[in-house]
Amino acid sequence: MGATQSSDSVPQSPSPVSTVPEGSVPLDVLEEIFLKLPPQQVVLICRLVCRQWRDVADSQSLWRERCRREGHRLLAASRVPRDWRLFYFLCKKKRNLLKNPRAEDQMRGWQISENGGDHWKVEGVLVAHPNESVKNNFVTSYGMCSKSQLIDLESEGYSASFMDRIQPHIRIADWYAPRWDCGCQYKIHVDLLNQRKKPIESFSPDEIYFQQWNDGKWKQITHLFHNYGPGVRYIRFVHGGKDTQFWAGWYGIRLTDSCVEICPAMET
Repeated sequence: MGATQSSDSVPQSPSPVSTVPEGSVPLDVLEEIFLKLPPQQVVLICRLVCRQWRDVADSQSLWRERCRREGHRLLAASRVPRDWRLFYFLCKKKRNLLKNPRAEDQMRGWQISENGGDHWKVEGVLVAHPNESVKNNFVTSYGMCSKSQLIDLESEGYSASFMDRIQPHIRIADWYAPRWDCGCQYKIHVDLLNQRKKPIESFSPDEIYFQQWNDGKWKQITHLFHNYGPGVRYIRFVHGGKDTQFWAGWYGIRLTDSCVEICPAMET
Protein backbone atom coordinates (compact mmCIF):
# COMPACT_ATOMS: atom_id res chain seq x y z
CA MET A 1 0.00 0.00 0.00
CA GLY A 2 1.60 3.28 -1.01
CA ALA A 3 0.76 6.95 -1.11
CA THR A 4 2.21 9.94 -2.91
CA GLN A 5 2.96 13.08 -0.92
CA SER A 6 1.31 16.31 -2.02
CA SER A 7 3.51 19.25 -3.01
CA ASP A 8 1.83 21.32 -0.28
CA SER A 9 3.75 22.05 2.91
CA VAL A 10 1.27 19.96 4.89
CA PRO A 11 0.74 16.37 3.72
CA GLN A 12 -2.79 15.76 2.50
CA SER A 13 -4.72 13.02 4.27
CA PRO A 14 -5.97 10.23 1.98
CA SER A 15 -9.23 8.45 2.82
CA PRO A 16 -8.97 5.15 4.71
CA VAL A 17 -9.12 2.07 2.48
CA SER A 18 -10.09 -0.66 4.94
CA THR A 19 -11.94 -1.26 8.18
CA VAL A 20 -11.00 -3.35 11.24
CA PRO A 21 -13.01 -3.83 14.43
CA GLU A 22 -12.92 -0.73 16.56
CA GLY A 23 -11.17 -0.97 19.92
CA SER A 24 -8.60 -3.51 18.73
CA VAL A 25 -5.86 -1.25 20.16
CA PRO A 26 -6.49 1.18 23.04
CA LEU A 27 -6.55 4.73 21.70
CA ASP A 28 -3.90 6.01 24.11
CA VAL A 29 -1.57 3.16 23.10
CA LEU A 30 -2.19 3.81 19.41
CA GLU A 31 -1.49 7.54 19.87
CA GLU A 32 1.79 6.75 21.65
CA ILE A 33 2.81 4.49 18.76
CA PHE A 34 2.01 7.24 16.24
CA LEU A 35 4.06 9.71 18.26
CA LYS A 36 7.12 7.51 17.75
CA LEU A 37 6.66 7.23 13.97
CA PRO A 38 7.76 9.77 11.33
CA PRO A 39 4.93 12.31 10.90
CA GLN A 40 4.71 11.81 7.13
CA GLN A 41 4.16 8.09 7.68
CA VAL A 42 1.33 8.78 10.12
CA VAL A 43 -0.51 11.00 7.62
CA LEU A 44 0.17 9.13 4.40
CA ILE A 45 0.23 5.47 5.49
CA CYS A 46 -1.08 4.77 9.00
CA ARG A 47 -4.18 6.85 8.41
CA LEU A 48 -5.25 4.51 5.58
CA VAL A 49 -5.44 1.36 7.69
CA CYS A 50 -8.86 1.76 9.30
CA ARG A 51 -11.35 4.21 10.77
CA GLN A 52 -9.82 3.96 14.26
CA TRP A 53 -6.32 4.73 12.97
CA ARG A 54 -7.67 7.58 10.88
CA ASP A 55 -9.41 9.14 13.87
CA VAL A 56 -6.23 9.03 15.94
CA ALA A 57 -4.09 10.34 13.05
CA ASP A 58 -6.52 13.25 12.62
CA SER A 59 -6.88 14.05 16.31
CA GLN A 60 -5.84 17.44 17.64
CA SER A 61 -4.40 15.79 20.76
CA LEU A 62 -1.88 13.78 18.72
CA TRP A 63 -0.41 16.83 16.96
CA ARG A 64 -0.60 19.03 20.05
CA GLU A 65 1.43 16.44 21.96
CA ARG A 66 3.84 16.11 19.05
CA CYS A 67 4.40 19.89 19.13
CA ARG A 68 5.01 19.74 22.87
CA ARG A 69 7.55 16.94 22.65
CA GLU A 70 9.47 18.52 19.79
CA GLY A 71 9.50 21.99 21.32
CA HIS A 72 7.16 23.80 18.90
CA ARG A 73 5.55 26.17 21.36
CA LEU A 74 3.11 29.06 21.13
CA LEU A 75 4.32 32.55 21.94
CA ALA A 76 0.96 33.32 23.54
CA ALA A 77 -0.77 30.50 25.38
CA SER A 78 -4.15 32.16 24.82
CA ARG A 79 -3.80 31.92 21.03
CA VAL A 80 -4.50 28.27 20.27
CA PRO A 81 -4.21 26.97 16.68
CA ARG A 82 -7.39 25.80 15.03
CA ASP A 83 -5.37 23.03 13.35
CA TRP A 84 -2.49 21.59 15.36
CA ARG A 85 -1.39 19.38 12.48
CA LEU A 86 -1.01 22.42 10.21
CA PHE A 87 0.84 24.26 12.97
CA TYR A 88 3.18 21.28 13.45
CA PHE A 89 4.13 20.93 9.79
CA LEU A 90 4.64 24.68 9.36
CA CYS A 91 6.97 24.65 12.37
CA LYS A 92 8.87 21.69 10.97
CA LYS A 93 9.25 23.33 7.58
CA LYS A 94 10.18 26.80 8.85
CA ARG A 95 13.66 27.92 7.79
CA ASN A 96 15.47 30.91 6.37
CA LEU A 97 14.73 31.03 2.63
CA LEU A 98 17.64 33.40 1.93
CA LYS A 99 20.91 31.84 0.83
CA ASN A 100 24.20 32.85 2.48
CA PRO A 101 22.64 35.47 4.80
CA ARG A 102 25.72 35.82 7.03
CA ALA A 103 28.39 36.33 4.34
CA GLU A 104 29.96 32.98 5.18
CA ASP A 105 30.52 32.25 1.48
CA GLN A 106 31.43 35.69 0.14
CA MET A 107 28.67 36.98 -2.19
CA ARG A 108 27.29 33.58 -3.21
CA GLY A 109 23.51 33.55 -3.62
CA TRP A 110 23.17 37.33 -3.98
CA GLN A 111 22.46 39.33 -7.13
CA ILE A 112 24.36 42.62 -7.07
CA SER A 113 22.23 45.41 -8.52
CA GLU A 114 24.34 48.41 -7.42
CA ASN A 115 28.08 48.24 -6.76
CA GLY A 116 29.19 51.84 -6.20
CA GLY A 117 32.40 53.23 -4.76
CA ASP A 118 34.87 50.45 -4.04
CA HIS A 119 32.06 47.87 -4.38
CA TRP A 120 30.66 45.34 -1.92
CA LYS A 121 33.04 43.55 0.41
CA VAL A 122 32.83 40.82 3.06
CA GLU A 123 34.56 41.45 6.39
CA GLY A 124 34.55 40.14 9.93
CA VAL A 125 32.19 41.97 12.29
CA LEU A 126 33.68 45.10 13.93
CA VAL A 127 31.25 44.95 16.85
CA ALA A 128 30.07 41.63 18.32
CA HIS A 129 26.66 40.59 17.00
CA PRO A 130 23.89 39.66 19.51
CA ASN A 131 24.01 36.19 17.95
CA GLU A 132 27.51 34.96 18.79
CA SER A 133 27.53 32.59 15.82
CA VAL A 134 27.48 35.55 13.39
CA LYS A 135 31.10 36.31 12.53
CA ASN A 136 30.95 38.05 9.12
CA ASN A 137 29.02 40.83 7.45
CA PHE A 138 28.62 42.45 4.05
CA VAL A 139 29.87 46.05 3.94
CA THR A 140 29.12 48.88 1.51
CA SER A 141 31.33 51.64 0.13
CA TYR A 142 30.99 55.36 -0.66
CA GLY A 143 28.72 54.78 -3.68
CA MET A 144 25.29 53.17 -3.40
CA CYS A 145 25.52 49.39 -3.04
CA SER A 146 22.48 47.10 -3.16
CA LYS A 147 21.96 43.37 -3.56
CA SER A 148 18.95 41.10 -3.82
CA GLN A 149 17.57 37.59 -3.86
CA LEU A 150 14.45 36.28 -5.61
CA ILE A 151 12.79 33.42 -3.72
CA ASP A 152 10.69 30.99 -5.77
CA LEU A 153 8.20 29.69 -3.20
CA GLU A 154 7.14 26.64 -5.18
CA SER A 155 10.74 25.49 -5.60
CA GLU A 156 11.11 25.89 -1.82
CA GLY A 157 8.18 23.52 -1.25
CA TYR A 158 5.31 26.01 -0.82
CA SER A 159 2.85 25.22 -3.60
CA ALA A 160 0.47 27.69 -5.21
CA SER A 161 -2.57 26.01 -3.63
CA PHE A 162 -0.93 26.11 -0.19
CA MET A 163 -0.03 29.81 -0.45
CA ASP A 164 -3.51 30.73 -1.69
CA ARG A 165 -5.43 28.59 0.79
CA ILE A 166 -3.37 29.05 3.96
CA GLN A 167 -1.71 32.43 3.31
CA PRO A 168 0.85 31.81 6.09
CA HIS A 169 2.59 34.74 7.73
CA ILE A 170 5.84 35.76 6.04
CA ARG A 171 8.45 37.21 8.38
CA ILE A 172 11.24 39.53 7.19
CA ALA A 173 14.25 40.44 9.34
CA ASP A 174 17.56 42.20 8.70
CA TRP A 175 20.49 43.21 10.91
CA TYR A 176 22.44 46.38 10.10
CA ALA A 177 25.15 48.45 11.79
CA PRO A 178 27.10 51.62 11.00
CA ARG A 179 30.78 52.24 11.60
CA TRP A 180 31.15 54.35 14.72
CA ASP A 181 33.47 56.82 12.93
CA CYS A 182 31.53 57.39 9.68
CA GLY A 183 28.01 58.44 8.76
CA CYS A 184 26.07 56.04 6.54
CA GLN A 185 22.72 55.15 4.99
CA TYR A 186 20.66 51.91 5.10
CA LYS A 187 17.71 50.83 2.94
CA ILE A 188 15.53 47.73 2.54
CA HIS A 189 12.70 46.83 0.15
CA VAL A 190 10.77 43.53 0.06
CA ASP A 191 8.04 42.58 -2.42
CA LEU A 192 5.55 39.72 -2.47
CA LEU A 193 5.19 38.92 -6.17
CA ASN A 194 2.63 37.10 -8.30
CA GLN A 195 3.33 34.58 -11.07
CA ARG A 196 4.27 37.40 -13.46
CA LYS A 197 6.57 38.85 -10.78
CA LYS A 198 4.37 41.88 -10.24
CA PRO A 199 4.07 43.21 -6.65
CA ILE A 200 1.05 42.18 -4.58
CA GLU A 201 2.29 43.77 -1.36
CA SER A 202 5.51 45.56 -0.40
CA PHE A 203 7.54 46.53 2.64
CA SER A 204 9.53 49.69 1.93
CA PRO A 205 10.31 51.76 5.04
CA ASP A 206 12.09 55.09 4.91
CA GLU A 207 15.85 54.96 4.53
CA ILE A 208 17.77 55.13 7.81
CA TYR A 209 20.70 57.52 8.30
CA PHE A 210 23.46 57.44 10.92
CA GLN A 211 25.61 60.37 11.90
CA GLN A 212 29.37 60.15 12.37
CA TRP A 213 30.46 59.18 15.91
CA ASN A 214 27.52 56.85 16.55
CA ASP A 215 27.43 53.82 18.88
CA GLY A 216 28.21 51.38 16.06
CA LYS A 217 25.85 48.75 17.53
CA TRP A 218 23.80 46.21 15.60
CA LYS A 219 20.12 46.97 15.06
CA GLN A 220 17.36 44.80 13.64
CA ILE A 221 14.42 45.66 11.41
CA THR A 222 11.50 43.22 11.11
CA HIS A 223 8.21 43.05 9.25
CA LEU A 224 5.36 40.54 9.11
CA PHE A 225 3.29 40.08 5.96
CA HIS A 226 -0.21 38.70 6.65
CA ASN A 227 -3.67 38.80 5.06
CA TYR A 228 -1.97 39.53 1.73
CA GLY A 229 -4.48 37.59 -0.38
CA PRO A 230 -3.99 34.86 -2.98
CA GLY A 231 -1.47 34.86 -5.79
CA VAL A 232 1.91 35.14 -4.00
CA ARG A 233 4.50 33.03 -5.85
CA TYR A 234 7.81 34.84 -5.26
CA ILE A 235 9.48 37.05 -2.65
CA ARG A 236 12.04 39.64 -3.71
CA PHE A 237 14.39 40.84 -0.95
CA VAL A 238 16.59 43.92 -1.62
CA HIS A 239 18.81 45.84 0.80
CA GLY A 240 21.93 47.97 0.83
CA GLY A 241 23.29 51.45 1.50
CA LYS A 242 26.49 53.49 1.48
CA ASP A 243 28.64 55.77 3.60
CA THR A 244 27.62 59.43 3.49
CA GLN A 245 31.07 60.98 3.70
CA PHE A 246 32.50 59.54 0.49
CA TRP A 247 35.54 57.99 2.11
CA ALA A 248 37.48 55.54 -0.07
CA GLY A 249 37.26 51.98 1.16
CA TRP A 250 34.46 50.34 3.15
CA TYR A 251 32.97 52.71 5.70
CA GLY A 252 29.30 52.18 4.78
CA ILE A 253 26.52 50.20 6.38
CA ARG A 254 27.20 46.62 7.53
CA LEU A 255 24.58 43.93 6.84
CA THR A 256 24.23 40.34 8.06
CA ASP A 257 21.88 37.59 9.26
CA SER A 258 19.05 38.62 6.92
CA CYS A 259 15.99 36.37 7.04
CA VAL A 260 12.83 35.51 5.10
CA GLU A 261 10.75 32.71 6.57
CA ILE A 262 7.27 31.24 6.33
CA CYS A 263 5.83 31.20 9.86
CA PRO A 264 3.00 29.37 11.62
CA ALA A 265 0.54 32.21 12.22
CA MET A 266 0.04 31.27 15.86
CA GLU A 267 3.79 31.38 16.51
CA THR A 268 4.52 34.86 15.17
